[in-house]
Amino acid sequence: MNDTVIVEYLPKYGRELVQMWRDSFEQAVGTQDPHTPEEQLRFVEQELIRSHSVVIVLEKSALKVVGFLAATAETISQLYVHVDHQNKGIGSMLVNLAKQKSNGRLRLFTFECNKNAQRFYENHGFKIVARGFEKNWQLADIEYEWNAAIV
Repeated sequence: MNDTVIVEYLPKYGRELVQMWRDSFEQAVGTQDPHTPEEQLRFVEQELIRSHSVVIVLEKSALKVVGFLAATAETISQLYVHVDHQNKGIGSMLVNLAKQKSNGRLRLFTFECNKNAQRFYENHGFKIVARGFEKNWQLADIEYEWNAAIV
């Protein structure tokens, strides 16, 4: 990915990150995000960056946000790639970064309707450990786990 660079989250990229996140989420899940962009930006800046390592992927030429990852040593909470930049290795780069910074195990959730995410995570060694239902979104979800000792 010579045309991209990974940087720590900076507030100057917040609005662009939120718009990219919303577009990617809505395309993947097929539902409109009911949160306002302002609410989502507040979530990023007041909650997510306080409890997670948050990095963004910038397209070098335009310094445009094309992906982002929010993770801890145990979880991937958010991983999204701009709809026009999917299937170019950005998601793989981010999941591999999360693996490198993990304690050897990672868990994450994805919605059952998001078949592309399921294929992506399974191709990266994640296994289904549980199925459930996310009440806020009213959607079935899947919990995945990656374990370095098993891969």
